[in-house]
Amino acid sequence: MSARSEPVLRAPQSRSKEGPVTVTYPFSAVLGMADMRLALLLNAVSPAIGGVLVRGEKGTAKSTAVRALAALLPPVSRVAGCRFGCDPAEPDPACPDGPHPAGAAAETRPARLVELPVGAAEDRVVGALDLEKALGEGVRAFEPGLLAAAHRGVLYVDEVNLLHDHLVDLLLDAAAMGRSHVEREGVSVSHAARFLLVGTMNPEEGELRPQLLDRFGLTVEVGASRDPEVRVEVVRRRLAADADPAGFAASWADADAEIARQVAAARHRLPGVRLPDAALRQIAEVCAAFDVDGMRADIVTARTALAHAAWHGRDRVTIHDVRVAARLALPHRRRRDPFDTPGLDEKRLDEALQRAEDAHPDDDPDGGPADQGPDDGPHGGPAGGGPAGDGGPDGDGSGGGDPGDAHAEPAPTGNGATDRDGRADRGPDGEGPQHDTGSDAGRGQDARARGDGRDSGSADDDPSGGGVRSGQGGERVAVPRGGLTARLLTAPGVADGVPGRRSRARTGRGRTTGSRLPAGRVGVLHLPATVRAAAPHQAARGRLTGPLRLRPDDVREAVREGREGNLVLFVVDASGSMGARQRMTAVKDAVLALLTDAYQRRDKVAVIAFRGAGARTLLPATSSVLAASTRLAELPTGGRTPLAEGLLAAADLLRVERLRDPKRRPLVLVVTDGRATAGNRPLDRAAGAAAVLAATGAPCVVIDCEEGPVRLHLAARLATQLNDAPHHPLETLTHPRARDRSRDRDRPRDLALAAPA
Repeated sequence: MSARSEPVLRAPQSRSKEGPVTVTYPFSAVLGMADMRLALLLNAVSPAIGGVLVRGEKGTAKSTAVRALAALLPPVSRVAGCRFGCDPAEPDPACPDGPHPAGAAAETRPARLVELPVGAAEDRVVGALDLEKALGEGVRAFEPGLLAAAHRGVLYVDEVNLLHDHLVDLLLDAAAMGRSHVEREGVSVSHAARFLLVGTMNPEEGELRPQLLDRFGLTVEVGASRDPEVRVEVVRRRLAADADPAGFAASWADADAEIARQVAAARHRLPGVRLPDAALRQIAEVCAAFDVDGMRADIVTARTALAHAAWHGRDRVTIHDVRVAARLALPHRRRRDPFDTPGLDEKRLDEALQRAEDAHPDDDPDGGPADQGPDDGPHGGPAGGGPAGDGGPDGDGSGGGDPGDAHAEPAPTGNGATDRDGRADRGPDGEGPQHDTGSDAGRGQDARARGDGRDSGSADDDPSGGGVRSGQGGERVAVPRGGLTARLLTAPGVADGVPGRRSRARTGRGRTTGSRLPAGRVGVLHLPATVRAAAPHQAARGRLTGPLRLRPDDVREAVREGREGNLVLFVVDASGSMGARQRMTAVKDAVLALLTDAYQRRDKVAVIAFRGAGARTLLPATSSVLAASTRLAELPTGGRTPLAEGLLAAADLLRVERLRDPKRRPLVLVVTDGRATAGNRPLDRAAGAAAVLAATGAPCVVIDCEEGPVRLHLAARLATQLNDAPHHPLETLTHPRARDRSRDRDRPRDLALAAPA
C-alpha cells in the first residue's frame, strides 16, 4: 500500500483468456458462524438497516466472509462515465457529474467492494478539490472519495476500532443518510452514497465508543469452534482452496448463485412485507426492557425484522422475526461505559416478548409462535444454497461460535440445501456431522456474548481492593466505585501526534496555527500562505493583470493544532508495602478513574505491575480499557518491592512501542510509595533504573501512595530522578463526579497537573 493509503477496490471472481484474474473464496464455503452470515445477508437484503459490526478474535474468517459477500450482490447498472455510479433509471439530480439526460448510455459492472485502510485521510474518504486541475488548468473540480466509489456496493472497514473517530462518524453519517456532503476548500458537493457498511474488529485491540457502536445497525460476536470435526473441515477446505483456487470456487459456484438468487428475491419481496401493530409493540417492549437510549434501536430492530421476514419468504413480520432482529440489533446498545461488556440476556428477551404478547393477545392471531424455526415459513422447508460460515483464503477460518452452532455445508455438487439462516444437514461429501440444535437465530450468539455486563452483578468487594464485576465470559472485571473522575494529565510540549483528546499536538484537525510545504499529498490548503508564496513571482511569470498565476510549488498546506491521544503506561507497585486493603482499594479506584479518562481521550493503555522478585507486563499497549480493567481485577499483592525492575520494564516497553507506533507519545504514570526493598542496594538500583527510564525522553508522572503520620518522601525523590517529573499525592488525583465535567476537559485549571514543558 502506498503512503497515501489508497483504497482497495475488489470485484467478484472474474476470468480472462489467461486464466482467473481474481478468485474470491466462496461465501457458501465459509463454515460456521451463522449469526454473522445472517447479519450480512439481511443487510444485503435491506441496506437501510445500517450495516454490520463483526466483533471477534483473530483468525475467525471475518474478512473472508465480508469479501465473499460482494459476489452475492446483483450487478450494478450505472450511467456510462459517471464517477459517482448513478443509476440510469433514477440518476441523482445533484450528481456532480450530472445532470444526466434521460436515456443516457448505461454500463453494467459487478457490485464493488471498497476496502478502507485504517490510515486513510479524510479527503480520501469524502473527496476533495482536485488541486492539480485547479492550479494547472484553473478548473474547480471535485475528486471523488471512497464514499463515491462504494455507492451501491459494499464499504468494508477492517479494524474499524482503530480508525479515527471523526472518520467513523463520517462513514456512519453517510450510511444513515444515503448521501455524502462535502464542504472543503471552497467546494460544496453533495452526492448519493448508499452502500452496505461492514466493519470488523478484534475487541482485544480496543472498543468503539458507545455513541459509535449505536450507529451500526447490527452487531455479531464470532469465535473459533471448539468442535474438532468442524475445525477439521475448515482446514480441509482451506487446503483445497490453496491447491486449486479456481477449481474450489467453481465447485461452490452453484451454491453461491442460489444465495444470490435468494438475496435478489428477498429485495424484491421486501416492500410488500407488512409490520403488524403487534410486532411493533413487541419491538417497543423489548427495547424498553433493555433500557436502550433513544429510538434508533426500535427503528433498526423493525427494519431487521422486515428484512428477516422477506428473507424467509413471508409477507408479514412474526414474533420469531422480532426475536432474531432484537438479538442482532440490541447487544451493542447495552454498553454505556468502558467497563460494560456487550451481550444480551436471552431470558429477559423472552420475558419481554411474552409480556407484549400477553398484553395484546388478540392483536396478531396469525403471528408465528416464539419458537418458530427458520424453516417454518410459508414455503415450508429449507431453501436451497443457504450461506455457510468459516474458513477462507486468508488463513483466518477456524470455525465459529458455539460447537452446537457450527454445521458443515452441503455438497456443492448436490442441491446445496440449507435453511435460510445458514443451516445445513450434511457435510460437503454428503456425509458429516449433523447437529440437531435448532436455529442459530433462536439460540443466541456465541456463548461468550450471552453475558450482560450490567446485569451480571454489582461491583463486589475484591480482597485486594477495588470493585469487581463478572464479565461476559465469567472473567472478573475491576470497576470504579464512588463515581470518581480523574484530573487531566498531559504530555508536555506540542508534537506531531495521533488525533485524540489529551495532549497538545499538530494534527489534521483543530485550529490553524501556520503553514508549511506539503511533504506529499496536500492535506488542507492554506490559501493566504499559497498566495503569499506566489505573489513575488508574478512579474517573472508574465502576469500584468488578470488571475494570479500559480505553480504547484506555491502550494502551502495548513498546520493545525489540536489534541492527541497518548500511550498511557501504568507502572503499579503491587508489593507488600501497598498490600493494606484500604490503600490498594484507593490505588485501584484511582487507576480505574485514570483508565476511564484514557478511554474518553482516545488513548492507548498498558499496565506493568511489580512485586516480589520482578515486574510483569499485565497488558501490552492496547486501546481496550475493558482488557486493562480485567487484568487489574486479577492483580495480586504482596512480597518485596522491586522498584528498579518495574522502571526497567517500563523503559523496555516504551522502546518497543516507539518502533510500533512512533507518532504516539507516551505518558508514564508511576503509582508507588517510592520504597524499594528487593535485591542488593535497592534504592541505588532504583535510582539507576530511573535514569534509564528518564533517558527514553518519555514524560513521567509520579503518583505518591505513601500515607500515615511518618512519611519518607521517597516518591518525591523518585520524581526528581525522573527529570523532575510532576509528583502528586494519590488523594489529589481524583474527585467525586458531582456534575458532568466533559465540557471542562481542556480548561486551563486542569492543565495545572500537566507535565512541565
